Amino acid sequence: MDAVDHINVDVDDLGSCFPFYRDVLDLDLLRPPSDFKGEHAMFEAGETVVTLAETGRAEAWDPEVLSHPLDKAHIAFETDRKRYEALLPELDGQFPKQGPYDWGEFEGFYFLDPDGNLLEIITYDPVPDDVDRTLLTHDDV
Repeated sequence: MDAVDHINVDVDDLGSCFPFYRDVLDLDLLRPPSDFKGEHAMFEAGETVVTLAETGRAEAWDPEVLSHPLDKAHIAFETDRKRYEALLPELDGQFPKQGPYDWGEFEGFYFLDPDGNLLEIITYDPVPDDVDRTLLTHDDV
């Protein structure tokens, strides 16, 4: 395998998920919902296509059932440190052990989209000197 070509994300409410992926995650829009006969939208993140499909099969994520975000499959998006730091407070406070995590070569935190899909934002950029926070690790899982 050379790369991830595309990812399809099941959503129950394209109306709330579409602007979240477009505006909050700032993914590049390839095809809006109006381009499809069904309820779909297509974005691009780097070389990977991310398609939202309103299928009615999305799983509701219950933070009371899972003890850690790694207990559920997720999609991780890479970004630079500036965007990472901007998204962290905006998406924080959704569930316990959300992060941020020190994963060795990169830092990441987990969050939910409006339909309950688990996502992660990561950055490989170093922590700025003026940022002081405790990072979770595998030991915290």
